[in-house]
Amino acid sequence: MKGRNQTTVTEFILSGFSSLPDLPVLFFALVLLIYLLILLGNALIIIVTLIDPILHTPMYFFLRNLSFLEISYTSVTIPGMLVNHLSREKTISVSSCAAQIYFLISFGGAECCLLALMAYDRYVAICIPLAYTVVMNRGICFQLVATAWLSSSLVTLLHVVWMFNHPFCPPLEIDHFFCDAPPVLQLVCGDTHLIEIEALASATVFVVIPFVIILWSYIRILTAILEMPSVEGQSKAFSTCSSHLTVVVLFFSTAGLTYFQPKSSSLVGSSKFLSLFYTILTPLLNPLVYSLRNKEVKRALQINFGQRVSSWRQF
Repeated sequence: MKGRNQTTVTEFILSGFSSLPDLPVLFFALVLLIYLLILLGNALIIIVTLIDPILHTPMYFFLRNLSFLEISYTSVTIPGMLVNHLSREKTISVSSCAAQIYFLISFGGAECCLLALMAYDRYVAICIPLAYTVVMNRGICFQLVATAWLSSSLVTLLHVVWMFNHPFCPPLEIDHFFCDAPPVLQLVCGDTHLIEIEALASATVFVVIPFVIILWSYIRILTAILEMPSVEGQSKAFSTCSSHLTVVVLFFSTAGLTYFQPKSSSLVGSSKFLSLFYTILTPLLNPLVYSLRNKEVKRALQINFGQRVSSWRQF
């Protein structure tokens, strides 16, 4: 990097999926359909958990925030990706690229923290149920979520401002379909060692620590479930965790495959396709998981929306 010529940068080139020029219309239609389903599914989760009084609990308060995060996260990447895919120039301004990276990392960090809070909520509900209303009261839940959003936003702001205060060297082409921190960092001129250390420290705080909290919570939950005397009690306790556990596996496995794969030239192109899983597939499956595997959400959807559909038909 030190040997490359520096230049004043106003925009980057997003290569996207230029290696597959034969599928522009099909790809555009498929991704647009998935995006609309993501918006619809997560919006339904938010609405139904707001209007149904039975779902006014900490678990569904966290779920509303998770659905809002999924809508925000995909809205940062998918619309721009669709425009870029059909565009000839395939460029993005430096300010837009910085904003996209900021929101992506900020939302991603907040989601990791939120998944950890949801795991801790299930731990308290199953392992110390008598203290649940005190430990997970409304004020504490609000403070925990606000802390997750605020801390992730501030740390990400430091990272993005620091990275974009460095000069960039040509070729100014990002081998991705959106602005992501690793490929943009490769364009920075000079030594990026300190930026990488800061990114590693941030990942430890917002990825590793939440994952450890989730792992610890489910070890304690599993131990408590196995100690329950009745099979019915075990089944009921596990059913309250199955949806969240499925989402955790989806999120951390797809993100992990993307960001922690070996730096091999044979895997460079595959990282873009892996990114599709955590930017598109995971937000699409989350509302399906919570609606199909959660009896309370299914009941609320049937009561609130089933009645409205019936009344519309009668009208």
